[in-house]
Amino acid sequence: MSNKLVNKVQDTHFFGEFGGVNASISDSATYTFLAAKTMGDTFEGNTEGCYLYSRHSSPSNLNLAEALAQLEGTETANVTSSGMGAITSTILQICSAGDHIVASRTIYGGTWAFLKNFLPKLNIKTSFVDITTLAKIEAAITKDTKMIYCESVSNPLLEIANIPELSKIAKRHNIPLIVDNTFMPLIISAKKLGATIVCHSLTKFINGTNDTVGGAVCADNHFINSTKSVIDGAAMLLGPVMDSFRSASILKNMRTLAIRIKKHSENALYISEQLEYDGVSVVYPGLKSHRDYELINSLYNKEFGYGGILTIDAGNLEKANKLMELMQEKGIGFLAVSLGFYKTLFNAPGTGTSSEIPLDEQEEIGLSDGLIRFSMGLDYDIVRTYKLMRKCMVKIGLISKK
Repeated sequence: MSNKLVNKVQDTHFFGEFGGVNASISDSATYTFLAAKTMGDTFEGNTEGCYLYSRHSSPSNLNLAEALAQLEGTETANVTSSGMGAITSTILQICSAGDHIVASRTIYGGTWAFLKNFLPKLNIKTSFVDITTLAKIEAAITKDTKMIYCESVSNPLLEIANIPELSKIAKRHNIPLIVDNTFMPLIISAKKLGATIVCHSLTKFINGTNDTVGGAVCADNHFINSTKSVIDGAAMLLGPVMDSFRSASILKNMRTLAIRIKKHSENALYISEQLEYDGVSVVYPGLKSHRDYELINSLYNKEFGYGGILTIDAGNLEKANKLMELMQEKGIGFLAVSLGFYKTLFNAPGTGTSSEIPLDEQEEIGLSDGLIRFSMGLDYDIVRTYKLMRKCMVKIGLISKK
């Protein structure tokens, strides 16, 4: 299955206008029509192959969307200017005033803040539930619930969503299951496992060079077309359009995604195993000590490993900060948010990517202030990286010198 998936992505190719091996970039905001009637038909969504205005679609964006649809196994996709643009337009396309959402309690801080702080302004409520306890998910669903929202592997606690079982619950209640698969492209085939709609922050692993932000929504034709409607489409009317130069760049970077993901996973597994052996508190889906180890093994595409993200607990924020500063000083990586870069990135989520969540709620979900999230890079000599990390941890007293 893994080989077929990679082949589909890599075989989705678009030649340039003059035979270039890379697709031409559509450097236009608006497009001409040879007949006025064609413009009217296009506005009404009745014309294939004609472009209206780049906020609606462009050749470059449609090329990237087609590759992403192949990646996730959906009928089609739409790209946006950021991951949050993808998530928010998806939610607002489905939900209206008076509606209710059941969401995982551990999700990206920006998504949490949108659900918790912004949507109540529109009279849309959210129940945050432990996504790993299926009974709690079903119990939280009401007559007003319009979706179940989760991440395939949660940020930052790395809880594993049982997508097949969540899909069964969603289908019983005739609501969609929305899965953010940013952490696990190629590793988790969310649509195949039962997700209705799959979202991505393209900023992370899919692009892999941390030079742009972007997002994607992968779904069936009906839903994607509804988000792009000039009448009531959230993606069209809110305007989170991706620039054509950026979509062309991301499309080129997608060609190496399979190779990069395998290396990220390989490095993260090695570091996790070594640090766990040293007595560090490590959470990584590929460790047998992970609470959902058996579950992830039933869900993932084995060839690509368990992903590039791991966490350790340094005990407290002061020690976490000292460790991160020391690791940056020694060239191990960068103290920075985001993930999927060629260089290792690390941050303390409680004061970084999950800082939108109040401290009392962080404590309730098990997010300690000493937690450090690592996005392991593409280090060629991962043994050298481990030795440097170990020295830093010895220096701050996190592990004893042997």
